[in-house]
Amino acid sequence: MKIQQTLQKCLDDWNRISGLDFCILDESNQVFASTGDRKLPSAEKLIQFREDPALCISNRSCSIYKLNGASGDMLLTVWGSTDSASTIGELAVCQVESLLTAYAEKTDKNSFMQNLLLDRYSQVEAFNKAARLHIAPSVRRAVFLVETKQHKDENALATIRNIFSARTRDFITALDDSGIIVVRELQSTEGYEELDGIACMLVDMLNTEAMTSAWVSYSNAADDIMQLSDAYKEARTALEVGKIFYADKNVFGYNRLGIGRLIYQLPTQVCDMFVNEIFGDESLDSIDDETLNIIRTFFENNLNLSETSRQLYVHRNTLVYRFEKLQKRFGLDIRTFEDALAFKLAMMVTDYITYSRNHGK
Repeated sequence: MKIQQTLQKCLDDWNRISGLDFCILDESNQVFASTGDRKLPSAEKLIQFREDPALCISNRSCSIYKLNGASGDMLLTVWGSTDSASTIGELAVCQVESLLTAYAEKTDKNSFMQNLLLDRYSQVEAFNKAARLHIAPSVRRAVFLVETKQHKDENALATIRNIFSARTRDFITALDDSGIIVVRELQSTEGYEELDGIACMLVDMLNTEAMTSAWVSYSNAADDIMQLSDAYKEARTALEVGKIFYADKNVFGYNRLGIGRLIYQLPTQVCDMFVNEIFGDESLDSIDDETLNIIRTFFENNLNLSETSRQLYVHRNTLVYRFEKLQKRFGLDIRTFEDALAFKLAMMVTDYITYSRNHGK
């Protein structure tokens, strides 16, 4: 919840309990939150009060308080002439100041974590800032990157914050509109199986609670805060590689990228040469969708003709006929391991070339 909404709720509660009206003014004397439309003190009076060392001024109808420690020198106005109005006003000041201080600290931590992920601190700066913000510098953490299939999904962010609401040492932030970042503090017993479980849980929760589909990637474990920038890069790489080569999946671990990791690091010129060796003057796009679906199912079933036939409700001899036509066309018999491997690699490399050209990589 944004600080303005939080403060508005706070004032509404005080108004309901006390029957008094409250108003918070920002540094420009504009209404930031209010419980009514009472007439405010004149601009001249507010300016004089800001320049005065006094923390509070009162008259018969209202009191104005300075909010110490608040960013931008906010003021709180309380209307009321009863004996208890002054006490209620002072209590309201304490609560509002506490909320503003907590928000400022949270904002500082969020800014610190963002700059840390972007590798903008030296080691000395990072450890000093972490100590000031009471962030443990040398504990194991992992970075999760969540990208929803709906651009800038606010429901997804709210759902993730709710999931980790009890974990006060985790950080949830974002560097741009591309995704949500979760920096999770790990227990000594948590390994990659637990990280994969957390990622799967996030996908499931976003699907059921926020009604949105998402991809989730995660990094290797980082042993201290200086390794978090590398962990963030790992999570981004895992997400990108996963979306290119493993489109049927939603969870991608940096330690489980398989052969996609190797292809991702190849120059596109080398990839073009390899694809030309396999397909010659043709391309993967020249193969019809039905045949491609048969090939993919065949690979998923470990080159098992009978199981592929059963899943696709296609006669075994029909599959054999299809594969023989493919062999005559490209010189590869995908019923054999070596040719199947070459064809599978060519499919993955083609996906990578298409992605690279579309994204200017």
